Amino acid sequence: METNTEKIFAFIDTYAESSDSLYLESVIEACQKWVKGEQQPDLEAMATKEEIRRGIQLAVLKGMNRHAQPNHQMTPDAIGMLIGHIAGRVAQNKQNLTLLDPAAGTGNLLYTVMNAIGNGATATAVEIDELLVRLSAVMADLLEQPVTFYIQDSLRPLLVDPVDMTISDLPVGYYPDDDNALNYELMPTEGHAYAHHLFIEQSMKHTKAGGYALFLVPANLFDSEQSSFLHPYLKNRTLIRAVIQLPDSLFKNAIHAKSLLILQKPYPEKTAASDVLLAKVPDMTDKHAMALFLQKIDSWASE
Repeated sequence: METNTEKIFAFIDTYAESSDSLYLESVIEACQKWVKGEQQPDLEAMATKEEIRRGIQLAVLKGMNRHAQPNHQMTPDAIGMLIGHIAGRVAQNKQNLTLLDPAAGTGNLLYTVMNAIGNGATATAVEIDELLVRLSAVMADLLEQPVTFYIQDSLRPLLVDPVDMTISDLPVGYYPDDDNALNYELMPTEGHAYAHHLFIEQSMKHTKAGGYALFLVPANLFDSEQSSFLHPYLKNRTLIRAVIQLPDSLFKNAIHAKSLLILQKPYPEKTAASDVLLAKVPDMTDKHAMALFLQKIDSWASE
């Protein structure tokens, strides 16, 4: 018996394989036809937002594997679900939460979090790659998620009002535009700035006082060659709430391992740091260990 997710993938995949366009372009076309009601998957019952997201995600992953590009990487689903859970706890069921993803890609992480939070969340997605924005926009239509898109370099001035929460799987590497990087505190005295450092600084500028930022960062963030610039910035401009190490098994290569960094923007009643939650996510296939870990996260969030 095929699930809705499998049926959605099969519908998009069949369309894309029979099209003359590039696979990812055809994914967009198939989704547009679905939005307009011209063609659609044959579903048993109403598909949930998560079933729709996962079905499209499978097709996007197939397309990306076919035309691999370094900036076309999706956040693994297990990580997205975990961030969604934590975001929901940190948001504490706040209504009409505003979100920002300054490196949105296909929007997969953003939609996982929005689906998890519910409660009328709205978002702004910034992405420089036009193809990824088109994919993201048609997914937003199918998921009925209210998202505003900007196609631009996120490290240039952003016309985005401060939000309650920023989430992002940060692009890692050097930022090539030194002239623009000079506008940032985290521009080093010599050499190029790290893009992921500048994204943290830009994100905190666009997060409300008291608001949170949840970033996927390199596991070696605090002992990289430019960490001496990052430490004082984080100490003076943010409240570090948590550093959560993700299992190496989620990454093809240990060099690409990531952690989840949770920051809060200082606010008048709270300028001194509290205890930082330092945790390691257990093997995600171990249900008992994961249940205990999520309990720990929930009690930390409620404090």
